[in-house]
Order: sequence, then structure tokens, then C-alpha cells
Amino acid sequence: MIETRFPRPQSWLRNKSNVPEKTTDAVAGDRTHPAAGYLTTSPPMGAAEPVVEGENDGEEREAAEEEKKKDDAEGKDVEKGEMGFQEEAVRANPQEDFQVSMLQRLNPSNPLRIVINASTRAATPSPAQSQPRSTPTPQQSLTTLNSRKYTNRISLFLFLVHTVIAIGLVCFLLFKGIQGLLEAGETRRKEKRVLEYFLPQIEAASFLSISLAFLWQKAVRVWPGFMVHFILWSTFFMSLSAGILLICFQRPATDGVGVCFLAFAIGNGLYACWVSQRIKFCTKVLTESLKPVSKFPDLNHPTYWMLGIGFLWMSLWILAVIGALNFYFPPLVIIALGLSLAWTAEVMRNVANLTVSRVIALYYLRGMQSNTQFCFQRAMSRNLGSACLGSLFVPAIEAMRIVARALNLLEGEDEFMFSCAHCCLRVMESIFSYGNGWAFVQIAAYGKGFVKASQDTWELFGRQEMVAIVDSDMTSSLCFLTGVCSGSICVIVVAAWTASVYQNNTATVSLLAFFIGYLMTRIAMALPHACVSCYYVCYAENPESRLFDKTIPDRLNLIKSGRDVIAPTPRVPVPRRFNN
Repeated sequence: MIETRFPRPQSWLRNKSNVPEKTTDAVAGDRTHPAAGYLTTSPPMGAAEPVVEGENDGEEREAAEEEKKKDDAEGKDVEKGEMGFQEEAVRANPQEDFQVSMLQRLNPSNPLRIVINASTRAATPSPAQSQPRSTPTPQQSLTTLNSRKYTNRISLFLFLVHTVIAIGLVCFLLFKGIQGLLEAGETRRKEKRVLEYFLPQIEAASFLSISLAFLWQKAVRVWPGFMVHFILWSTFFMSLSAGILLICFQRPATDGVGVCFLAFAIGNGLYACWVSQRIKFCTKVLTESLKPVSKFPDLNHPTYWMLGIGFLWMSLWILAVIGALNFYFPPLVIIALGLSLAWTAEVMRNVANLTVSRVIALYYLRGMQSNTQFCFQRAMSRNLGSACLGSLFVPAIEAMRIVARALNLLEGEDEFMFSCAHCCLRVMESIFSYGNGWAFVQIAAYGKGFVKASQDTWELFGRQEMVAIVDSDMTSSLCFLTGVCSGSICVIVVAAWTASVYQNNTATVSLLAFFIGYLMTRIAMALPHACVSCYYVCYAENPESRLFDKTIPDRLNLIKSGRDVIAPTPRVPVPRRFNN
């Protein structure tokens, strides 16, 4: 055996008069040499044993061998790790040659040893102590609030490619427009006529639309209760007025567009009457969901930035439309430009939606006041792919779902229509669980992909028995109707102006004005829509939070008790032969 000797520092010596006559201390892995004031440490298991020169060499060797055998029998891995002990030995009673070892630092992985009269006995370790201990590896949470991965990268790549192509096409069409102005002949006269009777009206529609967008958002935040009724009926009157005005021009193109506005106004009026039972609950939810907005003074800034970028891009887009008239297949080029603008504007709206959703969701779930600028940067980078995918599919899925519900009204006595209606409705309900607008809350909060977030959110609503409530929510419909109302106002102004200067362009200018007004207002309404979505989703995730009132629980209790029935989709009674 080899023992390592360390001279005992004087500061470690204790006054013998202060030490009781007989004291035993438990130490782990260390021994004090009995003949001199040297500190001796036992090496880790598997190292060469020290050799002692001095008194009781044979006893020390025998005791060490017995200790080694006992440790091997109890477990060889008990003493893994670095020996990190310091001990202080004091001879308590010279007559009995008794020594005491003071424990300075205890490693929990080593067993306790009692040192009495130069013989070492190891305390019997417990089963938990006899097992080798390893450093526990912290388990990473399945859902993190600071995910650093990019979501839906394929969609992000496709959108970036589309953006590059769109910018290139707009620049090329601008060049073609300028080229047409410089060339002599019929093309030049056509370009001048378009610039004189087409461009001023469309640019005026752009300024009017962005002004209406700011007004809508401000009004909804300040007077949410009043605005629910106002949106429903103002859209009805504005779309009705736009349709009547276009029909009064007595031209085939304007008559066709005017009939579409009249049909929408009739449907809007029927919808406003049908959802009258939901208005009170919708108003209360909208009011409660907008309360956290006052805690974040800069929460509107991302929406304003998106509106500014959208306004600049639409101004260039309008000039590109003029240039498309001097290119091959103008109708197809203009349709392609319109689809590109619709996708881009929807992505802008969902970027604002993701920004607001993250700020409000972290407030509800963790009580945090997040940095709005950081959330906006995250929405523009890591979550942009989900915004692109959602912008492409959510409007289409919701539109097809509305069509399926409309078909379900026509089931009647027709067996074929009955089968088709139910089949379409079931298919759309299944697709809706894989892609819906509620997913943006979990995308913003946890960084999930669009499909995964849609599935998790819908399952969350199912566990909390909230499907009936969220399925009848009016917020998305109100945001849609505000866009239609702004577009109708732009149509009324632009159509009246165009008819007075060059009536041939009235239908075309009216459609473009409606399109621009609708898209700009939809971007502005991203804030209230995101707040309501966070209110529902965060309540479903943590119903016990003190940040929520009794609005949703009371509604659920009324529905379960049968005292408050959500207005179902009206259906023609099913024939008896189908019930058998």
C-alpha cells in the first residue's frame, strides 16, 4: 500500500482542550496517520494502494485489504469520481491512543467510514447509495416558447421565389409602359388615355383604402361593442349602394358587377339577421380580448408597417397593370398579377397576425410583456414559412367550407344532392382540422408548423368542449365584412368619378378599386382578429388562468344546460326514407 502524506497545516489543528474525550466523526474515503500529524487520503478504487512507513504498518495493510474486499463485495463503482475531502485529525486521549477525523466536505457518491483506533470500518451503505450515481440529464420540454427552427421551409422557399418573379415581372411591365409612352403611334395614344382616365382613380382608391384601414382598426379598438352592429349593417348598405350605382350606368359590364354586389348585399342582410343571437356574446369576447392591447403601446406598429409596405407595393402594382396593357395576353397577365398581389397581401396580414399573437399569447400563458419588435422580427424570419402556407390555404379552405355548408341547405328531397351535401361537409370538416386560422396562435407561441399547430389547436378545443363556440365565432366574418365595406366605398367613389370622365373604364376601375380597398382593410384588421384568436386558444390551454373571466365558462354552461343554443346552420328537413 502507498499512502500519500500531506503536512498538516497549523490552522487545521484544534485545541485539545476543546475536544471531548471520546468523539467519533464519519468521514468518507480519508484516514489520518496515527503516529504523526499527516493527512492521508485513500486513492480511488483501482489505483495502487499506498505503503506506510511508521507504526502499525501491518495493521494498516490488513485493514486496507479487508476494506478493499468489503468494497468489492458491496460494489466496485461506489467511489467513482474525484476524491475531494479535507480532514482534520486530533488525538483526543493519549492514554487510549484515540484519533478523530473531522469531515470537511462530503461527496454524496462515497460511503461513510468510521475511523477508530487506526482501524477503518465502512458504514453499510443504503441500496440507493450502493448504486453508482450519474449526473441527471435535464429533459428538454416538448414545447418551447423560443424555438429557433424555421417552420414550413418549402412554403417559405416558394414564396421567396414567387416574390423574386413578381418583382421582376413588375419591373419589366413598368419598362413596357414607359416604352409605350415613348413610341409613336396607336400604342402611345392608348397609354396616354389610360394614364389620364385610369391611373388617377386607382391611386385615389389606394389612398382612400389605407385611410379607411386606419379608421376601421382605431374604431374597433375604441368602440368594440358598437362596431359589431355597425360592421354588419354598414356593409349591407354600402354593398347595396355600390350595386345600385353600377346598374344605373346601364352598361353590360357594370350591370354584371352591380348584380354581384346586390346578391352579396342580400346574403349579408340575411346573415346579419341569422347571427343576431350571437352578437351579444361576440361583443363581450371582442371587448375582453382587446383589453391587453393597452399594455403594449407599440402593438399597432407591425400592422402600420405592413400597411405602408402594402401601399407602396400596390402603387407599383397599379403601374404594372398599365404596362400589361402593352404586352401579350393582357387579361392573363393582369389575372396573374392579381393572384400574386392577393397572396402577398395575405402574407402581410398573417405576419401582423403572428406578431400580435405572440405578444398576447405570452401575456396570457406566462404573464410576460414581450418586445413587439422582437416578435415582429421572429414573424418575418422563423415563422414566415407558416404565414406563407396559411395564407395560401386558409382562405381556400374556409371558402370551400362555406360552400359545403351552403350545399347542406339544399339536401331536401333529392337523394343525390343529399349525398353530395353530406359528403362535401364531412370532407371539409376533416380538412379544416388540418388547416385553420386558429393555428397561428400556436405557431407564434411555440414555433410549430402550420399543419401540426392546426391539429393541436383543434384537439385542444375538442378536449375543452369548445368546438361549438369557436365554430360559431363571428370575428373572422366581421373582419371579412370590413374589407367588403371598404371595397364598396372605394367602388362608389371611383365609379362615380370614372363615369363622369370616361365611362368605358367604369367596370374595370371599379373591380380594381374594390380589390385594393378589401386587401388594405384586411391587413389592418389583423390585430383584433389575432386578439380574439389568442383569447380562445389560450383559454383552452389554461382555463384556470386568472387573466380570463367567466365569459367562456358561462357560455359553455348555458349550452350544456340547453338554455342557450348556438344558432345552427338551417337545413331543410331530412326525408323520412333517409332516416330509416
